[in-house]
Amino acid sequence: MAKRCMVNREIKRAKLVKKYAAKREELKKQMLDNSLSAEQREAAAKKFHSLPRNSSPTRLRNRCELTGRPHGYFRKFGLSRNKLREHAMKGDIPGLVMASW
Repeated sequence: MAKRCMVNREIKRAKLVKKYAAKREELKKQMLDNSLSAEQREAAAKKFHSLPRNSSPTRLRNRCELTGRPHGYFRKFGLSRNKLREHAMKGDIPGLVMASW
């Protein structure tokens, strides 16, 4: 199981990403808009860079919903490989069958 602080950090980052998403998008549009003057684009870039670092969506990390494990994560199920295997063996995940040939 992952440290509680790491899981809480990811939750905090997700909230920041959601909070600043619209503002980041607007500032990005302004920075790339060639119809604006260079000073306006530079001011938009300055505002963009002053936003919190953790509000960037690329800083989010996929983690298992049950354990918080960051590696071996399956997006489709939201679980790490270990928990996915356990639940598949129990038959808790509909449509998921262990391979056998």
